[in-house]
Amino acid sequence: MKRVAILISGGGSNMLTLVRDMAGDHPARPVLVASNDPAAGGLAKAAALGVATAAVDHRAFGKDRQAFEAELLRHIEAAQPDILCLAGFMRILTPDFIKRFEGRMLNIHPSLLPLYPGLHTHARAIAAGDAEAGCTVHEVTADLDAGPLLGQARVPVLPGDTAETLAARVLVQEHRLYPAVLRRFAAGDRMPVLLP
Repeated sequence: MKRVAILISGGGSNMLTLVRDMAGDHPARPVLVASNDPAAGGLAKAAALGVATAAVDHRAFGKDRQAFEAELLRHIEAAQPDILCLAGFMRILTPDFIKRFEGRMLNIHPSLLPLYPGLHTHARAIAAGDAEAGCTVHEVTADLDAGPLLGQARVPVLPGDTAETLAARVLVQEHRLYPAVLRRFAAGDRMPVLLP
């Protein structure tokens, strides 16, 4: 049984779909939900589901990312995860941190990578006149949003879409895609999950 730690920064909707899916015949179980924001709403939701939580406020470390990550790692390593899932974790991680979890850290990104790495993905897709948008789960590497693809789901961009309406439709697909990818990945299968 694989042990999974999940990093969040906010309400944790993707985290919740992962935690709820890790039951029954699932090859993994959640062992920690950690956040860089002690006020992140997802922490209380994870605790209510019986998952251990930890918070390390990045603001207390100023610009010292290494010191922040060292404290975060203390909590993560105590949970002994096999897999680390980023689920709306809004901090850029250092190459040293990423190397420690190389080949076993996943992230979900709200675009069809390699299109639109970084922020404001939905507005950028609309501005480009794209016919479709979506989300991608990928392995985390030192290159931002550029690791090997593990899954994608697509949605049409509709006439009159705003960044908010498109984001809401993409989020529905994120909640389908991320659990499907984690289930496959935890079973040792890196074949991409492609949802229509």
